[in-house]
Amino acid sequence: MVCQRHYPELESVPCASFEDVFATVEAGEASLAMIPIDNSLAGRVADIHHFLPESNLHIIAEHFLRIRFHLLGLPGAHLDDIRTVHSHVHALGQCRNIIREHGFTPVVSGDTAGAAREVVEAGDPTMAAISPPLAASIYGLDVLATDIEDADHNTTRFVVLSPDFIQAPVDQGPVVTSFIFNVRNLPAALYKALGGFATNGVNMTKLESYMVDGKFTATQFLAEVDGHPDQPGLKRALEELAFFTTDVKLLGVYPADPARF
Repeated sequence: MVCQRHYPELESVPCASFEDVFATVEAGEASLAMIPIDNSLAGRVADIHHFLPESNLHIIAEHFLRIRFHLLGLPGAHLDDIRTVHSHVHALGQCRNIIREHGFTPVVSGDTAGAAREVVEAGDPTMAAISPPLAASIYGLDVLATDIEDADHNTTRFVVLSPDFIQAPVDQGPVVTSFIFNVRNLPAALYKALGGFATNGVNMTKLESYMVDGKFTATQFLAEVDGHPDQPGLKRALEELAFFTTDVKLLGVYPADPARF
């Protein structure tokens, strides 16, 4: 849905997993990748942080999508018939209220559209899928309940990845800069590393930590800030960051989606 909305001139190539998405673009079989990275209810999307640092892809854009989920069942099925509900783990987590209210048994599927396909293939009227509205028409399922997500602010942020480092121009609108870094194993290293952003007036919108190679003494951080590296404030902050880190990798410098604000 996001690809069709923002890149209607391109052909969408579905992949079975996030790992396959990265591999498809890195192998030159697709020009760009579109992956979800954050959700306003479920938080960060699992596994993405494993692939981003090691990939050779760069973030060149971001897009936000208001997430709507419907409960889909076989033609003729009724809400009272449903016993199990199938969907991606994040979708199940975003629709806890209806699952609890009706006593459904949640079953994790690979993705939300695949859950709709599973219901069709099983032919079991006690099965339902939590899927986007588009899946109902694709798979010929009945809509048993509409807009079942727990909150009306349910929004997913997607990033577009490219093999080429395409940097947004400076001073032509709001820009987001994403990067990863490892802090030195020293007291107050993170505090000192981030101090430059505060003193230079740079707004940090994301900071996530990850374990490196299973070591409790080495921590990698994914950070996002408002601004362009060529702007004086962010340039000085990144220079100061380098003094207290072992590695800084710029993932992308890209236009901020208007929906961010």
